[in-house]
Amino acid sequence: MSWRGPTYRTVDGERIKGAWCHVWRWSRWNDRYYMDDLVVFSDGEVRCEDRTDLTGLEKLLASGRILVTDPAAPARPVEPSKWLSRNGEPLTPEGFLLEVADKVEELSGRPTAGRRCWQAIERFQQEPTEANRALLRAAYLAVPPHRRIYVLGDMDRQDRPLRILLTDVGTAVDGDGPVVTPVHHRKALDYFNEGTQGVARQRERRAIHHADDPVEAGRPAVISHETVFPKGWPEKLDLFVLRNDFPAQVSLAGETYPSVVHGYWALSAADASDHDRIRDAPTGREAHELGGRADRRADWASVRLAVMGALLRAKFEQHPDLAEMLLSTGDSAISYTGLLDSPFWRDAPDRQGRNWIGRLLQLTRSELVAQSLLADRR
Repeated sequence: MSWRGPTYRTVDGERIKGAWCHVWRWSRWNDRYYMDDLVVFSDGEVRCEDRTDLTGLEKLLASGRILVTDPAAPARPVEPSKWLSRNGEPLTPEGFLLEVADKVEELSGRPTAGRRCWQAIERFQQEPTEANRALLRAAYLAVPPHRRIYVLGDMDRQDRPLRILLTDVGTAVDGDGPVVTPVHHRKALDYFNEGTQGVARQRERRAIHHADDPVEAGRPAVISHETVFPKGWPEKLDLFVLRNDFPAQVSLAGETYPSVVHGYWALSAADASDHDRIRDAPTGREAHELGGRADRRADWASVRLAVMGALLRAKFEQHPDLAEMLLSTGDSAISYTGLLDSPFWRDAPDRQGRNWIGRLLQLTRSELVAQSLLADRR
């Protein structure tokens, strides 16, 4: 069964996670089945036609009001050999009920049947006793039958090593497979031990390759809102200094601009006279308006990120008090919102914005920290 999501419902202000899949539901009005959504939530609620729970779902499956396979699909051919088959067990109402219960465990953050099976494997590796083998067999059988071939995540061997390990010596695996010997058991256990060693080596390599990953939780994101100050910018500096229209003179390539907005749109202009008019605009908003109307340089799309990065770097390097405000954001992600800027530059709802201003501010902040560290070493 293919699960989709995420979805949720809200109970007393609490968000209850959910997922959904397709089933076939009988219609009492026209006496036929049609495809419908079955939704499962982390607290065990199930929705399909009505609200119910796992017990109610069991009754719906037993009554035939809900089917888990298309009733119009041809019957699945009988496998000639269970051991040689590359297919899992057929999906049944009983197996689907186990899968739904497993999905509830997953949504609620508890170990699934597959994870509990792996825990039993690890316990058996440490102590390969008959008691632990019995626990492993019970954990394996708790996995929904149609999902057992996937429990090891091995596309080639599927769950065969586990089936061998759980079969008594002198007994044929699955009734038509090889007769198990102590050598089979040892090789199956070697398979799991080799996998464990491989995982350990991979974790060791990852620890080396990712040695510079943060080890502590980062600070919450900082949101830089577009703000209008009709009476002028406040004297006491705050995070509004991150805005590109904040009046901080920026010198770049022999020119001085009243703000980053002035510099960006002036440098975008193809004509020198437009450049000067934008540079001399009374406010950042007027500079933006003039720049949007002027013809742009032919290469502007390929250089605009570099120009914006250079302007932001110059702004904070040339104004230490503003740099202190930027550095005060620590390692927080910076979300640069607004209405006038293109979604290319700002953060926007529903992932429509690319937030390049916020990302460049974070880069500039890192460069300021690096400059400070290098200066201390001299």
